Amino acid sequence: MAEFSSNNSYQESIKMAPFEALYGRKCRTPLNWVEPGERRYYGINFVKEAEEQVWIIQQHMEAAQSRQKSYADKRRSPLVFEVGDYVYLKVSSMKKVHRFGIKQKLAPRYVGPYKIIEQFGPVAYRLQLPPEMSTIFNVFNVSQLKKYLCVPKEAIEPTSVKI
Repeated sequence: MAEFSSNNSYQESIKMAPFEALYGRKCRTPLNWVEPGERRYYGINFVKEAEEQVWIIQQHMEAAQSRQKSYADKRRSPLVFEVGDYVYLKVSSMKKVHRFGIKQKLAPRYVGPYKIIEQFGPVAYRLQLPPEMSTIFNVFNVSQLKKYLCVPKEAIEPTSVKI
């Protein structure tokens, strides 16, 4: 019954039910099983109707994708960092993956902050990693970085006060 319900539910992206998209007709429910006969398709008409159905579904899918893209793009902005900024580095959250010395289930998602020392193109940055992470290649994609909003204590120079 779950499969039946899923195959017969209206899908907004294709503007029809998946069963109807696949077979070109509505699914027979127990309520209409007693209806006499089914349409039979033979030859070129079957191919033409199938091609038209595929074209219609493609148009609906493209419209749905562009609509969803416009919704996503409203909140999306490119990440840009400057040399000297501090960023957090994303670590893997997959089970049994040991990266950056962190292996536990409740380990933090980001480590750092680390200073950006060089930029490679628009989406790659070299980080100044601590010596214990010297085995890791220190160039990361912007998708692995998160802006650090505070300045680390090491970066603050003490000011001298004269009395």
